[in-house]
Amino acid sequence: MAPDEPGGYRGVFRVREFRAVFVAHLMSLLGVVVSEIALTVLVYRLTGSPMLSALTFALGFLPYLLGGTLLAGVADKYPARRVLVVCDLLCAACAAAMVLPVTPVAALLALRCVIAAISPVFNGTRTATLADILGNGDRFVLGRSLLRIVSQSAVLTGFGLGGLLLAVVSPRGALGITACTFAGSALLLRFGTKRRPARGGDSGALLRSSLSGARQVLADRRLRVLMLLFWVPPMFSVAPEALAAPYADVIGIGPAGLGLLMCALPVGTIAGELYAGSALGPATRSRIVLPLAAVTLLPLTVYAATPGLGWALVALTLSGAGSAYTLGLDRWLIEEIPGELRGRAMTLLTAGLMTIQGVGMALAGLAAEFFPVSTVVAAAGALGTLSCLLLVAEARKTEERDGADRNMTSG
Repeated sequence: MAPDEPGGYRGVFRVREFRAVFVAHLMSLLGVVVSEIALTVLVYRLTGSPMLSALTFALGFLPYLLGGTLLAGVADKYPARRVLVVCDLLCAACAAAMVLPVTPVAALLALRCVIAAISPVFNGTRTATLADILGNGDRFVLGRSLLRIVSQSAVLTGFGLGGLLLAVVSPRGALGITACTFAGSALLLRFGTKRRPARGGDSGALLRSSLSGARQVLADRRLRVLMLLFWVPPMFSVAPEALAAPYADVIGIGPAGLGLLMCALPVGTIAGELYAGSALGPATRSRIVLPLAAVTLLPLTVYAATPGLGWALVALTLSGAGSAYTLGLDRWLIEEIPGELRGRAMTLLTAGLMTIQGVGMALAGLAAEFFPVSTVVAAAGALGTLSCLLLVAEARKTEERDGADRNMTSG
């Protein structure tokens, strides 16, 4: 089947290598979710410190930028399968070291940082490999969509399942399960995917290769705006999630209502992805990228009126559904990135996305110290929409420029 031959999500699953990547993603994602909960609980039990417990969770975000910037060259300098397997094995070793009773709290936090620094390299390499497995066309878009849907589903169910697991086993026992999931993912990738040669990239030192790749990607006007279209909306959309608990207090709803507020955005995201991936064709998904990106944060402005639970859920679900623009954007990006830069570009994309969400959460929390929660969320929607409109205008300009360049070349 050619890369652009229609087949929907079912057609993607017919590719044997993708099935291995998909199951490996499920396993490593399970490991990450379980380790986040188990390690947070373990650190709290060892120290009795809420601050250290919260820091343990935050360390899942902070090293992303470091790892994604300084280690991105790994994704192109070495064969992709080797990079993926080694990343999984390193994470398994870190989780196994956390299981040891003699491991002190400082070492637990350091190991958490190592796993977080490895994650963008793993995710970027896997995304680049996905293009090798599925091609640069529609199957790549749908494959990426499936991995995102799984990740969003983990937001809904993962922490609940992790909590249930800790009712049965100790935190260190749960970390032992995490080590096994990473090892299982490594085995699947080793024996379920083909060996492909390294893409090459910069032949110099790793640090220089990583930084030069980031410079090349961000110096290209078209690539830069496409990356920002991935990064900017999530920076603002995390505001209602970060402030869900205080907003629940404001409108007087209990824990069940708070749970609904936390679930609405990922539910909308999953629904939007599934609809766009299964009901819309590649051309339509491409046409809706910029219109959807322009308005995806607009529903959050309803918070200016301090809506009750029902209207807040509608706004959050609509905003989440708007993120379906990323399916078409995935194809634009993969078609623009030179092959020798693909691993580094995708690693940078992952690192930037996680980092900017952490920044967005921190800024939303800081703003809520000085302004009402509803005002902060509404402002995030308004400022985010303005930012997206500027990016959409820039994307149209670069699209016209690239089209003119191609026409001149062909002439």
